[in-house]
Amino acid sequence: MRSLNRIATLSLRNIKEIVREPLSLIFSLGLPLVMEIGFYYIFHDLTPQFGIKYLAPGIIAFSQTFLTLFTGILVSVDRNSSFLTRLYVSKAKPFEFILGYVFALLPVGIIQSILFFIAGGIIDPTFFSAGMLAGIGVSAITAIFYIGFGILFGSLCNEKSVGGISSIIITGQSVLSGMWFPLEGLSEGFLTIMRILPFKNCSDLIASAVNGFSSPWSDFYLPLLIVAIYTAVLYPVTAFTFKYKMKSR
Repeated sequence: MRSLNRIATLSLRNIKEIVREPLSLIFSLGLPLVMEIGFYYIFHDLTPQFGIKYLAPGIIAFSQTFLTLFTGILVSVDRNSSFLTRLYVSKAKPFEFILGYVFALLPVGIIQSILFFIAGGIIDPTFFSAGMLAGIGVSAITAIFYIGFGILFGSLCNEKSVGGISSIIITGQSVLSGMWFPLEGLSEGFLTIMRILPFKNCSDLIASAVNGFSSPWSDFYLPLLIVAIYTAVLYPVTAFTFKYKMKSR
């Protein structure tokens, strides 16, 4: 019970910090929304890939990479101030700190999904379906994955350098998810790399949840498994790194 109370207190405090600095929040919502609308109207007549049923899930996965940047900045600022140092001498555990950030940032990821799904439905009313609810639920899983990277980067870097290392994740989702270009002309070796890495799997997972799938294993359960494995590895590494960096202070 005490652990839950500490997690709830940390989460509430982090939510207040997010609301107090709304510029990053507005950026993480506004830029992908502009991209969703702009890319649809510019390119959807040229290729089905920019139809809203593919574009909206891809934009959601892309927007979640900004959670990595957003979370990394928040953690790095806290870590380099006296806030976390004071808390760390208390009985709070590393996993409580981490869950405090996850529960504070996860609503942002859910809001992103709802916003971009609604925008997609307004653009193309046929996009509205019960699958959107499944897509929102699945997008929470991918949001947790990207938040984990933010906590890891914030634990390792200061607020000046966290943006640079977070750009690796943003670029990876842009280039290795296949959301901006057709995959037919790529070599099988490069496609294999894309299927192994989490970026394409995050996009495919959300798209399959929304649009349905012909092959449950390859279209949904395999991407879910890959994202889950990456997340299961990421968070213990993040907890160890967070604990080590705090002890070093």
